[in-house]
Amino acid sequence: MTEILFIALFGLLLLGVPVAFALGIASVVAIHFASPIPLLIIPQKLFNGLNSFPFLAIPLFLLAGNIMAAAQISERLVKLAGLALGRYPGGLAQMSTGASAFFGAISGSAPATTSAIGSILIPSMKERGYSPSFAGAVVASSGALGLIIPPSLTMVIYGTIADVSIGDLFIAGILPGVFIALALGCVNYLLAKKNGLAGEPRVPSVGARKVMSESGLALIMPLIILGGIYGGIFTPTESAAIACLYGLIVGLFIYRSITLKSLGPIFVNTAISSAVVMYLMGTANAFSYIITAEQLPQAVAMSILEISSNPTLIMFMILALLLIAGTFLDNVAALVLLVPTLGTLIAAVGIDPIYFGVFTVIALAVGNFTPPVGLNLFIAARLSGSRIEDISKSALPYIGAYLVVLLGLILFPKVITIFI
Repeated sequence: MTEILFIALFGLLLLGVPVAFALGIASVVAIHFASPIPLLIIPQKLFNGLNSFPFLAIPLFLLAGNIMAAAQISERLVKLAGLALGRYPGGLAQMSTGASAFFGAISGSAPATTSAIGSILIPSMKERGYSPSFAGAVVASSGALGLIIPPSLTMVIYGTIADVSIGDLFIAGILPGVFIALALGCVNYLLAKKNGLAGEPRVPSVGARKVMSESGLALIMPLIILGGIYGGIFTPTESAAIACLYGLIVGLFIYRSITLKSLGPIFVNTAISSAVVMYLMGTANAFSYIITAEQLPQAVAMSILEISSNPTLIMFMILALLLIAGTFLDNVAALVLLVPTLGTLIAAVGIDPIYFGVFTVIALAVGNFTPPVGLNLFIAARLSGSRIEDISKSALPYIGAYLVVLLGLILFPKVITIFI
């Protein structure tokens, strides 16, 4: 049955069928043609895959991110990044990375971060003499921080699938996220020096105070979320609801960039995005039921353990697998397909699931700005007017920065779990 399941899945993916539908159809095909199990199990598993309280955090975090995006905070965060980083060589590139880190902590989404920051800074970079492909590469690679800097929607999904603490994942993701932002900043600096890209003028002290006061309100939200979870005041799901309430207060009454009329499109867009993610989670649960019943995770784990039982060597092999999967699978799809199988393996060799979760999220984030299906690349190409091939070439140094951090996390795993 396993052979039919995967032949059907990859055949459907090659035909361009969306992953969520491909998982469901492949499950139906496998059970119908190769199993005595009644097809009634599919809707049961689909429903059971969604019947989990932590999943409520997914639409709530999506709503919080959409509210804060509609509040037009990206411009304020860009100014804040300029205040801190603009004076260095390649100031606008540094601002892209800094603003993406700030915005990522609010949106939790790589495409949203790339679009929001890129729409502001890519035109400015082109005016200052940055090549379109370089501008696109900076924004695309920095936008992936939206998946890594907590609170991260991808970490919520991993935590639910792997049954580990989402709060611990958020806390564990802080330091690696900072390291990646610093690594991207170093690449920006070296490329700027090489290409003669100067920094931006200093902001006068009066303007600096105004920028800090306006942007500070937006940055309070992730602090409330992380502080509340870590302090035991509320759960991650409750923190998502609080984030929505905070975003509405800031957007409606302080920034006044959201009106009651504009709330309708925000709710509709959130409902559509939530439906896509949740349907994928449901069909993935049916798919996972089949591979678990066939004991595929155990078989894969045993095959790898026959090669080596060294956790470090196994993490190198897993890194290669995640980088390949990330180039052609959406992050959510990659998680629901790989975590059940790899979870058995890491448990067998004693790898911390919190460490593994953060590492997996970072490795899959690289796929957002690598061809052929990196969504950040398409967004950056549209905003910069450059070809995807050119942006992909310019993004190679940034891919290298991510790989350096990932290799460091394999060699020094305590970096991730130091605060938990």
